[in-house]
Amino acid sequence: MTITPRSEEQASRPYPFNEAVGLEVDPLYAELRVNEPVARVSCPFGEDAWLITRHADMKTILADPRFSRAAAAKHDESRLTPLPIHTSILGMDQPDHTRLRRLLSRVFTARRIEQLRPRIEEVANELVDGLMAQGAPGDLLEGFAVPMAGTVVCDLLGVPFEDRDDFRQWLDAFSATTVMTAEETEEGTGALHSYIANLMAARRVEPRDDLISAMVRASDEEEKLSEKELVELASVLLIAGHETVSSQLIDSLYVLLTHPEQLAMIKDRPELIPPTVEELLRYVPLISHVTFARYALEDVELSGTLVRAGESVLPAIPSANRDETVFEHADQFDITRERNPHLGFGYGIHRCLGAPLARLQLQVALEVLTRRFPDMRCAVPLEGLEWKDGMQVRSLLELPVIW
Repeated sequence: MTITPRSEEQASRPYPFNEAVGLEVDPLYAELRVNEPVARVSCPFGEDAWLITRHADMKTILADPRFSRAAAAKHDESRLTPLPIHTSILGMDQPDHTRLRRLLSRVFTARRIEQLRPRIEEVANELVDGLMAQGAPGDLLEGFAVPMAGTVVCDLLGVPFEDRDDFRQWLDAFSATTVMTAEETEEGTGALHSYIANLMAARRVEPRDDLISAMVRASDEEEKLSEKELVELASVLLIAGHETVSSQLIDSLYVLLTHPEQLAMIKDRPELIPPTVEELLRYVPLISHVTFARYALEDVELSGTLVRAGESVLPAIPSANRDETVFEHADQFDITRERNPHLGFGYGIHRCLGAPLARLQLQVALEVLTRRFPDMRCAVPLEGLEWKDGMQVRSLLELPVIW
């Protein structure tokens, strides 16, 4: 393949191209995948970077050790947030990343996740009971998605769910792009870390059957993680399990309500729920724009463009999940899709460790809602629904339904 020549003064596009509106994927990504799959961009904060839009290149930069996440700490990382995010495992390469992931892998096993199924089913049914008792219309965001994801991750970690009014505002500090100042972001993140540190101190004195106790015990006995590493790691798990899962769930329900013929299919054929979840993980552009930058440790060629050592790349996962060379009719939502190698949980060493738990929650949620609300439909015009602004993760502000 011929490598595209470029000058030192190659122009950069302003990025993001526009604000994320609903679940739309900017059509410019499709154009870039064909004509300029490795494009120079300038983000609101930090250095210029290369925007990666193709599925194959995405797998390379997420899994190839020639691209480093840890190197970002030595640079003014290209980003959408006021402050860089190097928190814990998200900012590490091997072997440090392996050390933390090994701790989690031992206490976050597939067997332990599957044992949570009855509890997740119980939570989902209790929330539906609450919606029915209150009467239609009911809000599937605050009445179902948020408390379901929050209860499950709080049960798992050992975080008191009754503290959610406090920690939810701190979680926003981690994923805010334009809705918070750098000072507000730093204050919220610090408050979350202090809260988690206090929980860990309490678990050292009185251990319980929860993940925070297991993490503290494993670290103290074998792994010898620093207090900072432990606190940041638990904070990331709370953020991912609460905000990310609830956002994916509410966005998924919105997609199904906008595709009533496919919603009807899973009501009649529950065996379609697992592939439906996989298609939702592909189709929903949960990340508003890009995820964390990686830095090239040596010169690497991607789709005919030379990324030089020391330059950064930005993974646009929503673009990769719409790559026409990988997914037939990529812009169509199709729960019967047979081949679906989506990157909804990332790829490589940073692939989401909580993927089995997120899948399980999504599957249980769809099964319970379609069984108990077989005629569920939106209570207002779908085009009138409002979305969160200025966040890294897309989510509705509410989803009122009737049944």
